[in-house]
Amino acid sequence: MESAFSLIFLAVFFGIFYFMIIRPQKKRQQNHQTLVHALKRGDNVVSAGGICGVVKKVDKETVIVDTEGVALKIQKNSIVERN
Repeated sequence: MESAFSLIFLAVFFGIFYFMIIRPQKKRQQNHQTLVHALKRGDNVVSAGGICGVVKKVDKETVIVDTEGVALKIQKNSIVERN
């Protein structure tokens, strides 16, 4: 009886853990990958460090972002927002 209760408790605990932590993290990661792959010239972006600018060139792993006359080479994965 106690072992059945323990198994049910573990199953419920794992279900809660999955729906509260694992599933939302996967969704955020998928949305970020979609954002990174959709970057194109002319997009206004914000990096993880707070740098705002306009994308001038998109390479395989990096983007060139123009911030009021200064061109910065930034990793694609550090882009967190596109306006």
